[in-house]
Amino acid sequence: MKRLTVGGILLLMLALLLVACNGLAPAGLEGAGGNTGGEAEGETGGAAEGEQAAISGDEIVIGVIAPLTGEIPKVGESTQNAAQMAVDEINAAGGLEVGGTQYNVRIVIEDNESRAESAVAAATKLITQDNVIAIIGPQASKQAVPTGQVANDRETPMISPWSTNPDTTFNRPWVFRAAFLDPFQGTVMASFVQEEFGAQTAAVLYDIASDYPKGLAENFRAAFEEAGGEIVAFESFTTGDTDFSAQLTNIADANPDVIFTPQYYNEVPLIVQQARGLGIEAPILGSDSWGTPELIDLCGDDCEGLFFSTHYAADIATETAQSFIRAYEERYGELPDDVAALTYDAFQMLFDSMQRAGQLDKTAIRDALAEVDRFEGVTGIMSFDEQGDPTKCAVIIRIQDGAFTYYDQACPAGFP
Repeated sequence: MKRLTVGGILLLMLALLLVACNGLAPAGLEGAGGNTGGEAEGETGGAAEGEQAAISGDEIVIGVIAPLTGEIPKVGESTQNAAQMAVDEINAAGGLEVGGTQYNVRIVIEDNESRAESAVAAATKLITQDNVIAIIGPQASKQAVPTGQVANDRETPMISPWSTNPDTTFNRPWVFRAAFLDPFQGTVMASFVQEEFGAQTAAVLYDIASDYPKGLAENFRAAFEEAGGEIVAFESFTTGDTDFSAQLTNIADANPDVIFTPQYYNEVPLIVQQARGLGIEAPILGSDSWGTPELIDLCGDDCEGLFFSTHYAADIATETAQSFIRAYEERYGELPDDVAALTYDAFQMLFDSMQRAGQLDKTAIRDALAEVDRFEGVTGIMSFDEQGDPTKCAVIIRIQDGAFTYYDQACPAGFP
Protein backbone atom coordinates (compact mmCIF):
# COMPACT_ATOMS: atom_id res chain seq x y z
CA MET A 1 0.00 0.00 0.00
CA LYS A 2 1.32 3.42 -0.94
CA ARG A 3 1.24 6.31 1.47
CA LEU A 4 -0.75 9.22 0.10
CA THR A 5 1.38 12.33 -0.28
CA VAL A 6 -0.35 15.56 0.73
CA GLY A 7 2.47 18.07 0.98
CA GLY A 8 1.39 21.44 -0.31
CA ILE A 9 -2.26 20.41 -0.31
CA LEU A 10 -3.39 23.58 1.49
CA LEU A 11 -1.98 25.86 -1.23
CA LEU A 12 -3.85 23.99 -3.92
CA MET A 13 -6.97 23.96 -1.78
CA LEU A 14 -6.92 27.74 -1.50
CA ALA A 15 -6.80 28.13 -5.27
CA LEU A 16 -9.56 25.60 -5.78
CA LEU A 17 -11.68 27.15 -3.04
CA LEU A 18 -11.64 30.51 -4.80
CA VAL A 19 -12.82 28.80 -7.98
CA ALA A 20 -15.50 26.89 -6.11
CA CYS A 21 -16.85 29.86 -4.21
CA ASN A 22 -16.99 32.07 -7.28
CA GLY A 23 -18.21 29.50 -9.75
CA LEU A 24 -20.70 27.25 -7.99
CA ALA A 25 -24.15 28.73 -7.84
CA PRO A 26 -26.72 26.69 -5.92
CA ALA A 27 -28.82 24.45 -8.12
CA GLY A 28 -32.35 25.55 -8.83
CA LEU A 29 -34.76 24.80 -6.01
CA GLU A 30 -36.97 21.80 -6.50
CA GLY A 31 -40.72 21.75 -6.12
CA ALA A 32 -41.98 22.45 -2.64
CA GLY A 33 -43.16 19.71 -0.37
CA GLY A 34 -44.75 19.88 3.04
CA ASN A 35 -42.49 19.21 5.99
CA THR A 36 -43.32 16.51 8.48
CA GLY A 37 -41.63 17.61 11.67
CA GLY A 38 -41.61 15.99 15.06
CA GLU A 39 -40.31 16.69 18.51
CA ALA A 40 -38.22 14.28 20.51
CA GLU A 41 -38.80 13.85 24.22
CA GLY A 42 -42.46 14.92 23.86
CA GLU A 43 -44.33 18.02 22.69
CA THR A 44 -44.43 21.04 24.96
CA GLY A 45 -47.05 23.16 23.27
CA GLY A 46 -46.87 26.38 21.25
CA ALA A 47 -43.78 28.47 20.61
CA ALA A 48 -43.07 31.81 22.18
CA GLU A 49 -43.43 34.92 20.09
CA GLY A 50 -40.45 36.36 18.25
CA GLU A 51 -37.18 34.59 17.53
CA GLN A 52 -35.63 34.42 21.00
CA ALA A 53 -33.93 31.14 21.86
CA ALA A 54 -36.36 28.61 23.28
CA ILE A 55 -35.83 28.11 27.00
CA SER A 56 -38.99 26.67 28.51
CA GLY A 57 -38.16 26.58 32.19
CA ASP A 58 -34.86 24.74 32.28
CA GLU A 59 -35.01 23.50 28.68
CA ILE A 60 -32.91 24.08 25.56
CA VAL A 61 -34.47 23.37 22.17
CA ILE A 62 -32.28 22.48 19.18
CA GLY A 63 -33.58 22.03 15.63
CA VAL A 64 -32.55 19.15 13.39
CA ILE A 65 -33.15 19.10 9.62
CA ALA A 66 -32.72 15.71 7.93
CA PRO A 67 -33.83 13.82 4.79
CA LEU A 68 -36.10 11.34 6.54
CA THR A 69 -37.83 10.75 3.19
CA GLY A 70 -36.86 11.36 -0.42
CA GLU A 71 -33.75 10.23 -2.27
CA ILE A 72 -31.44 9.41 0.66
CA PRO A 73 -33.56 8.27 3.62
CA LYS A 74 -30.69 6.31 5.18
CA VAL A 75 -28.91 9.63 5.68
CA GLY A 76 -31.99 10.88 7.51
CA GLU A 77 -32.13 7.76 9.67
CA SER A 78 -28.47 8.10 10.68
CA THR A 79 -28.99 11.78 11.45
CA GLN A 80 -31.97 11.10 13.67
CA ASN A 81 -30.24 8.21 15.44
CA ALA A 82 -27.09 10.16 16.26
CA ALA A 83 -29.00 13.29 17.27
CA GLN A 84 -31.24 11.39 19.65
CA MET A 85 -28.30 9.52 21.15
CA ALA A 86 -26.34 12.72 21.75
CA VAL A 87 -29.30 14.36 23.47
CA ASP A 88 -30.21 11.30 25.53
CA GLU A 89 -26.63 11.00 26.77
CA ILE A 90 -26.44 14.62 27.91
CA ASN A 91 -29.85 14.44 29.61
CA ALA A 92 -28.99 11.15 31.33
CA ALA A 93 -25.93 12.86 32.78
CA GLY A 94 -28.11 15.52 34.39
CA GLY A 95 -28.51 17.85 31.42
CA LEU A 96 -26.27 20.50 29.91
CA GLU A 97 -24.67 22.90 32.39
CA VAL A 98 -24.56 26.44 31.03
CA GLY A 99 -23.59 29.37 33.22
CA GLY A 100 -24.17 27.42 36.41
CA THR A 101 -27.64 26.12 35.46
CA GLN A 102 -28.52 22.59 34.33
CA TYR A 103 -30.77 22.41 31.28
CA ASN A 104 -32.68 19.54 29.74
CA VAL A 105 -32.07 19.36 25.98
CA ARG A 106 -34.87 18.68 23.51
CA ILE A 107 -34.68 18.34 19.73
CA VAL A 108 -37.27 19.18 17.12
CA ILE A 109 -36.70 17.15 13.95
CA GLU A 110 -37.91 18.34 10.55
CA ASP A 111 -37.95 16.23 7.38
CA ASN A 112 -36.54 18.12 4.39
CA GLU A 113 -37.66 15.35 1.99
CA SER A 114 -34.30 15.70 0.18
CA ARG A 115 -35.64 18.97 -1.26
CA ALA A 116 -34.07 22.40 -1.05
CA GLU A 117 -37.38 24.23 -0.66
CA SER A 118 -38.48 21.89 2.13
CA ALA A 119 -35.20 22.47 3.96
CA VAL A 120 -35.63 26.24 3.72
CA ALA A 121 -39.20 25.96 5.00
CA ALA A 122 -38.05 23.71 7.84
CA ALA A 123 -35.37 26.17 8.96
CA THR A 124 -37.83 29.05 8.87
CA LYS A 125 -40.31 27.09 11.00
CA LEU A 126 -37.69 26.00 13.50
CA ILE A 127 -36.47 29.56 14.00
CA THR A 128 -39.75 31.49 13.94
CA GLN A 129 -42.18 28.98 15.46
CA ASP A 130 -40.14 26.51 17.52
CA ASN A 131 -37.67 29.22 18.56
CA VAL A 132 -34.69 26.88 18.51
CA ILE A 133 -31.38 28.16 19.81
CA ALA A 134 -29.44 26.43 17.00
CA ILE A 135 -29.89 24.08 14.04
CA ILE A 136 -28.03 20.88 13.21
CA GLY A 137 -28.32 20.11 9.49
CA PRO A 138 -29.21 19.90 6.71
CA GLN A 139 -26.85 17.21 5.50
CA ALA A 140 -26.68 17.27 1.70
CA SER A 141 -25.23 20.42 0.14
CA LYS A 142 -28.24 20.79 -2.14
CA GLN A 143 -30.29 21.59 0.96
CA ALA A 144 -27.55 23.01 3.19
CA VAL A 145 -26.51 25.80 0.82
CA PRO A 146 -29.91 27.58 0.66
CA THR A 147 -30.74 26.76 4.29
CA GLY A 148 -27.49 28.33 5.42
CA GLN A 149 -28.69 31.62 4.00
CA VAL A 150 -31.86 31.42 6.12
CA ALA A 151 -29.90 30.69 9.30
CA ASN A 152 -27.43 33.47 8.58
CA ASP A 153 -30.11 36.03 7.77
CA ARG A 154 -32.02 35.15 10.95
CA GLU A 155 -28.82 35.07 13.03
CA THR A 156 -29.24 31.51 14.29
CA PRO A 157 -26.20 29.22 14.65
CA MET A 158 -26.30 26.33 12.20
CA ILE A 159 -23.93 23.38 11.86
CA SER A 160 -24.20 21.19 8.78
CA PRO A 161 -22.57 17.87 9.68
CA TRP A 162 -22.14 16.43 6.16
CA SER A 163 -22.22 19.26 3.60
CA THR A 164 -18.86 19.72 1.86
CA ASN A 165 -19.75 22.43 -0.69
CA PRO A 166 -17.92 25.69 0.17
CA ASP A 167 -21.04 27.79 -0.48
CA THR A 168 -22.75 26.39 2.63
CA THR A 169 -20.60 28.55 4.91
CA PHE A 170 -18.97 31.09 2.59
CA ASN A 171 -19.42 34.62 3.98
CA ARG A 172 -21.98 33.32 6.50
CA PRO A 173 -20.67 33.92 10.03
CA TRP A 174 -23.60 32.07 11.61
CA VAL A 175 -23.02 28.84 9.67
CA PHE A 176 -20.50 26.08 10.43
CA ARG A 177 -19.87 22.50 9.38
CA ALA A 178 -18.31 19.29 10.73
CA ALA A 179 -17.12 17.96 7.36
CA PHE A 180 -14.04 18.88 5.32
CA LEU A 181 -14.48 20.89 2.11
CA ASP A 182 -14.77 19.59 -1.44
CA PRO A 183 -11.65 21.43 -2.67
CA PHE A 184 -9.71 19.38 -0.11
CA GLN A 185 -11.57 16.16 -0.89
CA GLY A 186 -11.14 16.63 -4.64
CA THR A 187 -7.41 17.18 -4.19
CA VAL A 188 -7.12 14.12 -1.95
CA MET A 189 -8.77 11.87 -4.53
CA ALA A 190 -6.86 13.35 -7.47
CA SER A 191 -3.59 12.70 -5.62
CA PHE A 192 -4.69 9.22 -4.61
CA VAL A 193 -5.56 7.98 -8.11
CA GLN A 194 -2.26 9.28 -9.48
CA GLU A 195 -0.15 7.74 -6.73
CA GLU A 196 -2.08 4.51 -6.22
CA PHE A 197 -2.88 3.69 -9.85
CA GLY A 198 -0.40 5.85 -11.71
CA ALA A 199 -3.39 7.39 -13.47
CA GLN A 200 -2.58 9.86 -16.22
CA THR A 201 -6.11 10.07 -17.61
CA ALA A 202 -9.45 10.14 -15.81
CA ALA A 203 -13.16 10.36 -16.54
CA VAL A 204 -15.77 11.99 -14.31
CA LEU A 205 -19.49 11.14 -14.13
CA TYR A 206 -21.69 13.41 -12.00
CA ASP A 207 -25.15 14.88 -11.42
CA ILE A 208 -25.11 18.41 -12.86
CA ALA A 209 -28.33 19.37 -11.05
CA SER A 210 -26.99 18.80 -7.51
CA ASP A 211 -24.60 21.15 -5.70
CA TYR A 212 -22.51 18.46 -4.06
CA PRO A 213 -21.50 16.23 -7.00
CA LYS A 214 -21.30 19.17 -9.40
CA GLY A 215 -18.90 21.05 -7.16
CA LEU A 216 -16.78 18.04 -6.27
CA ALA A 217 -16.53 16.96 -9.91
CA GLU A 218 -15.11 20.39 -10.75
CA ASN A 219 -12.73 20.24 -7.78
CA PHE A 220 -11.43 16.82 -8.82
CA ARG A 221 -10.95 17.94 -12.42
CA ALA A 222 -9.03 21.07 -11.38
CA ALA A 223 -6.77 19.16 -8.99
CA PHE A 224 -6.12 16.30 -11.43
CA GLU A 225 -5.21 18.68 -14.24
CA GLU A 226 -3.13 20.83 -11.90
CA ALA A 227 -1.08 17.73 -11.12
CA GLY A 228 -0.50 17.02 -14.81
CA GLY A 229 -3.34 14.61 -15.51
CA GLU A 230 -5.85 14.76 -18.38
CA ILE A 231 -9.62 14.54 -18.04
CA VAL A 232 -10.66 12.62 -21.15
CA ALA A 233 -14.40 12.56 -20.39
CA PHE A 234 -16.51 14.84 -18.19
CA GLU A 235 -20.01 13.40 -18.35
CA SER A 236 -23.12 14.61 -16.57
CA PHE A 237 -26.70 13.54 -15.93
CA THR A 238 -29.68 14.93 -14.03
CA THR A 239 -31.05 13.97 -10.61
CA GLY A 240 -33.37 10.98 -10.92
CA ASP A 241 -31.75 9.48 -14.02
CA THR A 242 -31.21 5.74 -13.84
CA ASP A 243 -29.88 4.97 -17.33
CA PHE A 244 -26.27 6.06 -17.71
CA SER A 245 -25.50 4.07 -20.86
CA ALA A 246 -24.95 7.12 -23.10
CA GLN A 247 -22.50 8.74 -20.68
CA LEU A 248 -20.73 5.46 -19.94
CA THR A 249 -20.39 4.70 -23.64
CA ASN A 250 -18.60 8.01 -24.11
CA ILE A 251 -16.38 7.16 -21.16
CA ALA A 252 -15.63 3.72 -22.58
CA ASP A 253 -14.62 5.30 -25.89
CA ALA A 254 -12.25 7.66 -24.02
CA ASN A 255 -10.60 4.68 -22.26
CA PRO A 256 -9.57 6.47 -19.03
CA ASP A 257 -7.21 5.02 -16.45
CA VAL A 258 -9.77 5.70 -13.68
CA ILE A 259 -13.35 6.94 -13.26
CA PHE A 260 -14.40 9.33 -10.49
CA THR A 261 -18.09 9.55 -9.62
CA PRO A 262 -19.02 11.61 -6.51
CA GLN A 263 -22.60 10.35 -6.35
CA TYR A 264 -24.82 9.25 -3.48
CA TYR A 265 -24.88 5.69 -2.16
CA ASN A 266 -28.19 4.88 -3.87
CA GLU A 267 -26.88 5.89 -7.34
CA VAL A 268 -23.42 4.32 -7.25
CA PRO A 269 -24.56 0.67 -7.66
CA LEU A 270 -26.41 1.50 -10.89
CA ILE A 271 -23.40 3.36 -12.26
CA VAL A 272 -20.93 0.61 -11.36
CA GLN A 273 -23.13 -2.22 -12.62
CA GLN A 274 -23.87 -0.48 -15.92
CA ALA A 275 -20.19 0.36 -16.39
CA ARG A 276 -19.14 -3.24 -15.89
CA GLY A 277 -21.95 -4.36 -18.20
CA LEU A 278 -20.42 -2.21 -20.95
CA GLY A 279 -17.04 -3.85 -20.40
CA ILE A 280 -15.43 -0.91 -18.59
CA GLU A 281 -12.72 -2.31 -16.32
CA ALA A 282 -11.13 0.91 -15.10
CA PRO A 283 -11.15 1.45 -11.32
CA ILE A 284 -14.18 3.44 -10.20
CA LEU A 285 -13.67 5.74 -7.23
CA GLY A 286 -15.91 8.01 -5.20
CA SER A 287 -16.30 10.36 -2.29
CA ASP A 288 -17.85 10.63 1.16
CA SER A 289 -21.36 10.30 -0.29
CA TRP A 290 -20.55 6.60 -0.76
CA GLY A 291 -20.05 6.09 2.97
CA THR A 292 -23.38 4.51 3.92
CA PRO A 293 -23.29 0.71 4.49
CA GLU A 294 -26.45 0.37 2.39
CA LEU A 295 -24.14 0.92 -0.60
CA ILE A 296 -22.73 -2.56 -0.04
CA ASP A 297 -26.19 -4.08 0.24
CA LEU A 298 -27.23 -2.48 -3.05
CA CYS A 299 -23.98 -3.01 -4.95
CA GLY A 300 -22.77 -6.38 -3.69
CA ASP A 301 -19.70 -7.86 -5.36
CA ASP A 302 -19.75 -5.21 -8.09
CA CYS A 303 -18.29 -2.66 -5.65
CA GLU A 304 -15.70 -5.01 -4.18
CA GLY A 305 -12.23 -3.46 -4.24
CA LEU A 306 -13.40 0.10 -4.98
CA PHE A 307 -12.13 3.16 -3.09
CA PHE A 308 -13.68 6.36 -1.77
CA SER A 309 -12.73 9.24 0.52
CA THR A 310 -14.61 9.91 3.73
CA HIS A 311 -14.42 11.27 7.26
CA TYR A 312 -13.54 8.36 9.53
CA ALA A 313 -12.93 4.63 9.55
CA ALA A 314 -14.48 2.47 12.24
CA ASP A 315 -11.68 -0.11 12.08
CA ILE A 316 -8.97 2.38 13.17
CA ALA A 317 -11.12 4.40 15.54
CA THR A 318 -9.62 6.47 18.33
CA GLU A 319 -10.71 5.94 21.93
CA THR A 320 -13.27 8.74 21.51
CA ALA A 321 -14.63 7.15 18.36
CA GLN A 322 -14.63 3.64 19.81
CA SER A 323 -16.82 4.76 22.70
CA PHE A 324 -19.29 6.29 20.25
CA ILE A 325 -19.26 3.25 17.98
CA ARG A 326 -19.92 0.84 20.86
CA ALA A 327 -22.81 2.91 22.18
CA TYR A 328 -24.34 3.40 18.74
CA GLU A 329 -24.03 -0.26 17.78
CA GLU A 330 -25.53 -1.38 21.09
CA ARG A 331 -28.45 1.00 20.68
CA TYR A 332 -29.20 0.62 16.97
CA GLY A 333 -27.72 -2.76 16.05
CA GLU A 334 -25.42 -1.45 13.31
CA LEU A 335 -22.14 0.36 12.88
CA PRO A 336 -22.51 4.13 12.58
CA ASP A 337 -21.80 5.56 9.14
CA ASP A 338 -20.01 8.85 8.53
CA VAL A 339 -23.29 10.79 8.65
CA ALA A 340 -24.00 9.50 12.16
CA ALA A 341 -20.44 10.23 13.30
CA LEU A 342 -20.46 13.76 11.89
CA THR A 343 -23.90 14.49 13.35
CA TYR A 344 -22.73 13.35 16.77
CA ASP A 345 -19.63 15.55 16.42
CA ALA A 346 -21.82 18.52 15.47
CA PHE A 347 -23.87 18.11 18.65
CA GLN A 348 -20.78 17.76 20.82
CA MET A 349 -19.26 20.93 19.35
CA LEU A 350 -22.53 22.76 19.93
CA PHE A 351 -22.76 21.55 23.54
CA ASP A 352 -19.14 22.52 24.15
CA SER A 353 -19.67 25.96 22.63
CA MET A 354 -22.79 26.59 24.74
CA GLN A 355 -20.83 25.77 27.87
CA ARG A 356 -17.91 28.00 26.88
CA ALA A 357 -20.34 30.80 26.00
CA GLY A 358 -21.69 30.59 29.54
CA GLN A 359 -25.10 31.86 28.47
CA LEU A 360 -27.97 30.85 26.19
CA ASP A 361 -27.50 33.73 23.81
CA LYS A 362 -27.27 33.03 20.09
CA THR A 363 -24.52 35.56 19.47
CA ALA A 364 -22.42 34.26 22.35
CA ILE A 365 -22.86 30.68 21.10
CA ARG A 366 -21.94 31.71 17.56
CA ASP A 367 -18.80 33.41 18.86
CA ALA A 368 -17.86 30.32 20.87
CA LEU A 369 -18.34 28.09 17.84
CA ALA A 370 -16.02 30.33 15.83
CA GLU A 371 -13.32 29.68 18.43
CA VAL A 372 -13.41 25.86 18.16
CA ASP A 373 -9.77 24.80 18.19
CA ARG A 374 -8.44 21.24 18.08
CA PHE A 375 -11.76 19.74 19.09
CA GLU A 376 -11.37 15.96 19.33
CA GLY A 377 -14.43 14.32 17.84
CA VAL A 378 -15.40 10.93 16.49
CA THR A 379 -14.20 11.98 13.04
CA GLY A 380 -10.89 13.33 14.29
CA ILE A 381 -9.32 16.54 15.48
CA MET A 382 -10.70 19.73 13.94
CA SER A 383 -10.26 23.48 14.19
CA PHE A 384 -12.56 26.05 12.56
CA ASP A 385 -11.16 28.63 10.16
CA GLU A 386 -12.59 32.10 9.56
CA GLN A 387 -15.35 30.67 7.34
CA GLY A 388 -16.55 28.17 9.94
CA ASP A 389 -14.96 25.25 8.07
CA PRO A 390 -12.93 22.65 9.95
CA THR A 391 -9.33 21.88 9.16
CA LYS A 392 -9.19 18.09 9.48
CA CYS A 393 -7.95 14.89 7.86
CA ALA A 394 -9.67 12.59 5.38
CA VAL A 395 -9.43 8.83 5.14
CA ILE A 396 -9.45 6.55 2.11
CA ILE A 397 -11.74 3.54 2.42
CA ARG A 398 -11.53 0.34 0.41
CA ILE A 399 -14.55 -1.91 0.04
CA GLN A 400 -13.13 -5.29 0.96
CA ASP A 401 -14.92 -8.55 1.82
CA GLY A 402 -18.23 -6.73 1.92
CA ALA A 403 -17.10 -4.08 4.44
CA PHE A 404 -15.66 -0.57 4.56
CA THR A 405 -11.98 -0.97 5.41
CA TYR A 406 -9.39 1.71 6.21
CA TYR A 407 -6.72 2.05 3.51
CA ASP A 408 -4.98 5.41 3.89
CA GLN A 409 -5.18 8.88 5.42
CA ALA A 410 -4.63 12.35 3.97
CA CYS A 411 -4.15 15.46 6.09
CA PRO A 412 -3.56 19.13 5.31
CA ALA A 413 0.12 20.02 5.52
CA GLY A 414 1.19 20.41 9.16
CA PHE A 415 -2.08 19.07 10.60
CA PRO A 416 -3.04 17.72 13.08
